[in-house]
Amino acid sequence: MHKLGLVFAVLILLGGNALAQTPVAGRFDGAWMTKLTCPAKGNTEGYTWQIPSVIQNNKFHGERGTAGEPGYLLIEGKIAEDGKAKLSANGIVASRQYARGILAHKGADYSYNIKAQFKETEGTGARDEGLGIVGRPCTFDFVKQQDANPPSAK
Repeated sequence: MHKLGLVFAVLILLGGNALAQTPVAGRFDGAWMTKLTCPAKGNTEGYTWQIPSVIQNNKFHGERGTAGEPGYLLIEGKIAEDGKAKLSANGIVASRQYARGILAHKGADYSYNIKAQFKETEGTGARDEGLGIVGRPCTFDFVKQQDANPPSAK
C-alpha cells in the first residue's frame, strides 16, 4: 500500500505542475472588431477600415486582406494586465492614393507601431507618427464582440 500512496502523490504533483503550465485565459480574450481611421493629409486621401481581430491569452492579432498582396495589413502584439499595449502593424500599400511618402507605391511594404489602451470591452489606440513628416495621425477603436452563441437561460 505504501507504493500506491507514493504513486498517487507523484500523480498529484505532476497533475498540479501540468495545470500550472496551462495558459490562463486573459481578461481581454475574445473576438474584437478594430476600426482604423486615417484622415486625409496633404494630397493623400483618408480611409476607414474594419478589421476582424482576436485576443487570445492577451495576445492581439488582426488581419485585413490577403497575405502578400497589396492592401494586406497585420496587427499583432501583447496586452499587459493593465490594458496597455504596443502593437506592431505591417502591411503592403494598396494604392499610392492612400499612402504617404515619396517611396510609397502599390506593393511597397510599410510598418508602424500603435500605442493602445484596452478595457474589458473596448479600447483606443494611435499610430506612431514618427517625425510627422511622412506619418499621419491614424486612430484605432477596438470593440469586443458579443458571444455569437450566448448560454441559454434555464
